[in-house]
Amino acid sequence: MTVKKATLSDLEHIAPLFDAYRVFYGQPSDLEAASSFLKERFTNEDNAVFLAYEGEKAIGFTQLYKTFSSVSMQPLYILNDLFVLPEHRKNGAGEALLEQAKVHCQEMGFKGLALETAADNPAQKLYERLDWKKDTAFFHYFWKNPK
Repeated sequence: MTVKKATLSDLEHIAPLFDAYRVFYGQPSDLEAASSFLKERFTNEDNAVFLAYEGEKAIGFTQLYKTFSSVSMQPLYILNDLFVLPEHRKNGAGEALLEQAKVHCQEMGFKGLALETAADNPAQKLYERLDWKKDTAFFHYFWKNPK
């Protein structure tokens, strides 16, 4: 297995994985919209994406979005998406993607990586094994636009 940083030229490999990721979270499949969304992210340089390959087949990805901490006055990444095809899970792809995200963050000189996950997500064990710390000091709130 190999992991590489993706570019817009890798869209045909990323889009089906991104679409499957969204379906996993209860959204309808829409490969065209997934491709368009990713193309816009790459064009605007909003993201950093890493792809895991088994041979020539893309089997997983992680997508990072840049943001900032006003308190520390430093940039950081939100690890917003992590997905591995079900038939390739538990073979190290998720770990390799998480580790590559950490390396990229270090290379960029960013403060760190943040992620959120469902309380029942079994990947929490992987995160904790890879030295991610559960935030118990803060509550996270979200306001949903009613329109």
